[in-house]
Amino acid sequence: MSELFDAPSPARLRPALAGVPAYVAGRPAKPIPGLITYKVSSNENPYPPLPSVAAAIAEASGQVNRYPDMMNVALKAAIGESCGFAPASVTVGPGSTGVLAQLIGALCDSGDEVVFAWRSFEAYPILVRLAGATPVMVALNDAGEHDLDAMAAAVTDRTKLVILCTPNNPTGPIITDAAARAFLAKVPAEVVVIIDEAYVEFVRDSDAVASFALQRDYPNVVVTRTFSKAYGLAGLRVGYGLAHPTLAEASNKTSIPFSVNLVAQAAAIASLAARDEIDARVDAIVAERQRVVAGLAEQGWRLPATSANFVYFPLGPDESERFDVTCGDAGLVVRRYGGEGVRVTIGEEAANSRLLEITGRLRSALRT
Repeated sequence: MSELFDAPSPARLRPALAGVPAYVAGRPAKPIPGLITYKVSSNENPYPPLPSVAAAIAEASGQVNRYPDMMNVALKAAIGESCGFAPASVTVGPGSTGVLAQLIGALCDSGDEVVFAWRSFEAYPILVRLAGATPVMVALNDAGEHDLDAMAAAVTDRTKLVILCTPNNPTGPIITDAAARAFLAKVPAEVVVIIDEAYVEFVRDSDAVASFALQRDYPNVVVTRTFSKAYGLAGLRVGYGLAHPTLAEASNKTSIPFSVNLVAQAAAIASLAARDEIDARVDAIVAERQRVVAGLAEQGWRLPATSANFVYFPLGPDESERFDVTCGDAGLVVRRYGGEGVRVTIGEEAANSRLLEITGRLRSALRT
């Protein structure tokens, strides 16, 4: 059997694939004898599904011999009602990453450019290059924030799309409403601007972008969100976008058939119906974030201001590796970004306390 693959492949792959970086997922936690290990590398919600959501999942699982509703009628109606948008302005996909892929596929051809901050969500350059377009990556400022003036200056007549990630993954800062509006005033109306709000439910800053109002004022704005983080449905993959109906329909056209499965649709609808309970869980995570941020500040760490469910340590190559290894040895699996820094999810209370124990030891060690 192996001899079949000894010869070179006859396939002629797209040249664009040569420039596509590999997506790096958060590592799972490996068992350590005598120690509870925690995976805080993927920004997952530490809580299991609510009982009402678990019941909806169980009921839907008995119907998986049937295809889901390809048009996602009930799901779009529920999202629209929750957000105050007509169903025609709602598009859904397998996670907000799926919605982003659909929008990029609808907008971009070879030679087109997509502007986004860097470092930001790791999928952006992958999705852009897979569409045959060119990523234009604009460096964050020293505070880990979008440099919106530089991003506006990077827009050319080849720019089809700009992506703003707020709070930014992996650094954590928000984009303010005033800054977003000032930016949009500089961007041509035919350039689509996606406001990627995967972590919006964790935001408590009153100055943060009011994305729904912004979308109504600027028809070229699309808001993308997900059920993976605050709603705790990462394993089911369902996200959504809110846009002008023309853009929403274009996103629907580029989605693969039945991209949001039957169980995911049922779980998302049930989660929207249990929003009060979801909000209580999010409040608990935010309280833990505040505890961790305060503890890190007391230890002397100076980190980007986070409004998400994670904190980011902007460290150099050696310090990033030491931080990663030390956490791993202590049963805490974190997400290292090469030699740039380390992101740590706000997880279970015990995991957060262990992080503070580790960072307390590392703070003095990294000075030596």
